[in-house]
Amino acid sequence: MDPRAIRAVTVALTAGGMEVDVAGTTWPGDAAELARQGADDGVDLVAVYGGDGTAMQAVRGLVGRDIPIGLIPGGTGNILAGNLRIPASPARAAAVVTRGVTRRLDLGRVAREDGPHYFAVNCGAGFDAQLMAGTSGPAKRRWGMGAYVAEAMRSLGEVTSVPHRITVDGEVIEANAATVMIANCAELVPPFIRLKDDILNDDGVFDVIVLEATGMVESVAVMSRLLLGRKRGRGTGGGVRYARGRCISVEAEVMRPVQLDGEPTGTTPFTAEVLPGALRVFVP
Repeated sequence: MDPRAIRAVTVALTAGGMEVDVAGTTWPGDAAELARQGADDGVDLVAVYGGDGTAMQAVRGLVGRDIPIGLIPGGTGNILAGNLRIPASPARAAAVVTRGVTRRLDLGRVAREDGPHYFAVNCGAGFDAQLMAGTSGPAKRRWGMGAYVAEAMRSLGEVTSVPHRITVDGEVIEANAATVMIANCAELVPPFIRLKDDILNDDGVFDVIVLEATGMVESVAVMSRLLLGRKRGRGTGGGVRYARGRCISVEAEVMRPVQLDGEPTGTTPFTAEVLPGALRVFVP
């Protein structure tokens, strides 16, 4: 936790007429418990300084409470904050909270043995989850999103596709996939890398994107088709397949790693379901 950032956020919130109680995390899962305690104590909102993973931990403690969350970017990617155009500056992000304007976003839920986990940007199985798990903590702290780019370039030659069975609202898709992504937000690297122009985070459905590739040459070609063909709607073509639905189950012939908003979260099989409008977030 950056003491200067915390001071700047506290000053901005206090100047906006808010009474602020600061609590720090020391262990994975702390954010969920702290948010839950705050809700039990009757707080009006929870502001989270950190990245997407920390934000989703806090959300885990707030689901069903209808307490809005303020995103204060302080992690590696901050993809959700970027999609919402929340300023990168902690003080300016805190000022967004003081203005009190909120939006309802859809939330994804995946059941695991330790309970439900949530995502607001995307979840994925395969190469993307492998990439995020393989990027070291020191590299992320030093280089931010650049650490993921470097790891991706290093490991593109290792990309392999395996048979998957993807069920979208009861309709089965058989695919030999390197990655199966379930997207709730359009931008992977805001505002520069966009998956598809018609992905909305408040429409009550997920967009499913299946990438079929093996090796570096195919992987580069498929990613290029994905990013250059972002205006395309549902369908299939050139190693990229699309679908849309509210409940998506993913199975693979061999177990594949799974990530939720950049956090490793077990392996396949899994089922993701949309919770329409379940997340209230302060926005500019």
